[in-house]
Amino acid sequence: MEFGAEFYVLVAFIVFMCLLGYLGAHRFVLSALDARGQAIADELAQAAKLRAEATALLASFEQKTREAEAEAAQIVADAHAQAERLAVEAAESMAEFVARRTKQAEAKIALAENQASADVLAVAADLAAKAAEVVLRAETGGAAGAKLAAREIAALEDRLR
Repeated sequence: MEFGAEFYVLVAFIVFMCLLGYLGAHRFVLSALDARGQAIADELAQAAKLRAEATALLASFEQKTREAEAEAAQIVADAHAQAERLAVEAAESMAEFVARRTKQAEAKIALAENQASADVLAVAADLAAKAAEVVLRAETGGAAGAKLAAREIAALEDRLR
């Protein structure tokens, strides 16, 4: 029986595989593959952990954004309310000021009217006194004036006692 080249290659291959099995090459290859698989699993776990952290951080930032927007809206609402309150207070203050100034003006007008009335009365009294003086001089001339003066002097003595 004659063997061809392919037979010897087959026998050499089988001997080589048995030698590798005997020396433990398959364990080395399997441990390398296991290590590589474990490294990939660790990287996937790390990636999942980072994704979870990123998702949590994004949610946190979105919550802070909503809170900041709500706070800004509250500040704007408070500012509007304060502006309205100040406008009402300013209107009330202006109304009080106008009322006070009107009252002061009315008081000044009343004072001026009273002063004018007093001035008119004083002028009227002066004119009446001058007119009475003119009439009395005209009527109290002569004997009637002497008699009137004597009577008033006597009355004055009685009043003084």
